[in-house]
Amino acid sequence: MKHREVEFTSGGETVRGDLLLPDGDGPFPVVVMAGGWCYVKELRQPRYAAEFVAAGVAALIFDYRRMGASDGQPRQHIDPWDQIEDYKNAITYAENLPEADPARIGIWGISYSGGHVLVVAATDPRVKSVVSNVPVIDGYHTMWRMHGTTRFRKLADLVLAERRKRAESGHHAYMPMSGEPDNPDAELTVWPDNDVRDVFNQLQAGEAPRHQHRNTIESVELLMQYNAAPYAPRMINIPTMMIIADHDDITMWDQEIAAYNAIPSPAKELVVLPATTHMVLYSNLTALELAAQAAARWFTTTLIP
Repeated sequence: MKHREVEFTSGGETVRGDLLLPDGDGPFPVVVMAGGWCYVKELRQPRYAAEFVAAGVAALIFDYRRMGASDGQPRQHIDPWDQIEDYKNAITYAENLPEADPARIGIWGISYSGGHVLVVAATDPRVKSVVSNVPVIDGYHTMWRMHGTTRFRKLADLVLAERRKRAESGHHAYMPMSGEPDNPDAELTVWPDNDVRDVFNQLQAGEAPRHQHRNTIESVELLMQYNAAPYAPRMINIPTMMIIADHDDITMWDQEIAAYNAIPSPAKELVVLPATTHMVLYSNLTALELAAQAAARWFTTTLIP
């Protein structure tokens, strides 16, 4: 496997990534990849990409603007529509690579970006194949169900109070990605789950030191405005695999299945990982390998003649 650091421009900022190539001269089919909430490109994605490259498919993994190795301010500000635009600009970069076949471009996403790839596929005709892993579908209801009614009210109050302050000061305030959900007096976080905190802290200490476990509060406001579901019916003839965890109570398997059922493409496949939660896909390499192997099979089937 050959590796090259690359960069391109998106939204006026320099976005950086890693291009992973199979042996040989190409041109190869290429899969564009980016991560979920507060991800950086080193966080588990190279393990998926390795399966793709072994199957003869190139992979372009990038950090969104304002995250990881990429430029942009304010840092850790997560705007889903900017991230979707970053995907499309990454596709533009990929289709002009001499090693890539512009007629064979796939996209891969996980968690928040699992929803993004549904939007990208529905709105960018260059996409020829999709893999969506444990996607966020409806951000508002995801937050409500994650926090419960009482804490969700507090979260909504925090978002509104920060909006008022930001209008006056012009500066963003921050909150943790996760924290201490079992402590009723703990500060509000985005994903109040012990597994989120423990797994991301472990990954930051190991393979992903650029990960920062915080985000702007406006990022949560944007999440609660986000809904990928209306785009699923527009994926009329795009080969799509959705991989879900049957015990997922973070991105909600029922919302995922509803979105999958709404995709009208005759070429689609639902993969259900048994006895698996959302965070097991990050902490358990066996579950990750099953998801990576399924995705590699899908991309070779749909992108390699």
